Amino acid sequence: MSEVLSPIVYQLGIGGIGGLIVGFAVKKIGKIIAFILGLGLIALIYLSTQGIISINYGELWKAIASGLGLATSAFNWVVGVISLLPFAGSFVAGFLIGFKIG
Repeated sequence: MSEVLSPIVYQLGIGGIGGLIVGFAVKKIGKIIAFILGLGLIALIYLSTQGIISINYGELWKAIASGLGLATSAFNWVVGVISLLPFAGSFVAGFLIGFKIG
């Protein structure tokens, strides 16, 4: 029995801890990126209202949307890879806990 239980506990533990670390890091990095993008957009809008630059908002939103589309496809690829791992369940649980903590 311990021959079967030991590897399962090991995989669940490693998956859970790895997911916790990744979830925590993703949330923290996401906040930093959102803050930087927000400051950049505020700076662009300010410069536009002062007449220093002229912004084509249609193209700006298209560029942002295409960037988000690339992020979505990368996320889907990562989810596909993780789903193939034997400890995916514990990884996802750890990720969600780490994301909540972060």
